[in-house]
Amino acid sequence: MNIKFNQMRERAADAEEMLKALANRHRLMILCQLIVEERSVRDLANFLNLRDSTVSQHLALLRKDGFVFTRREGQTIWYALASEPARRLIETLYDIYCGPQSVHAQKSASRRGRRSV
Repeated sequence: MNIKFNQMRERAADAEEMLKALANRHRLMILCQLIVEERSVRDLANFLNLRDSTVSQHLALLRKDGFVFTRREGQTIWYALASEPARRLIETLYDIYCGPQSVHAQKSASRRGRRSV
């Protein structure tokens, strides 16, 4: 039992670090964009309406925490999701908060329906 507790404590600490990296709306939006395809800093900066340097800082943190990896093509650095677990996690968050069946979408549709009655 004690071994399982120690293992759980260790994994909880890992999860805590991962969740800290995700505790920012810009980083979440970056990761949602990377579900679809790899993107450059410029692409992401335009999408988020942020400066390239700000997006680069977010990407550096995501890279350090193992969420993204890079590949260079000429002068452009492309970012992509680093692993299947990262993809699954972001897809789950997207489905819960942004997808057409999300609780938030259903609440919004419900409010629109009440106003038109």
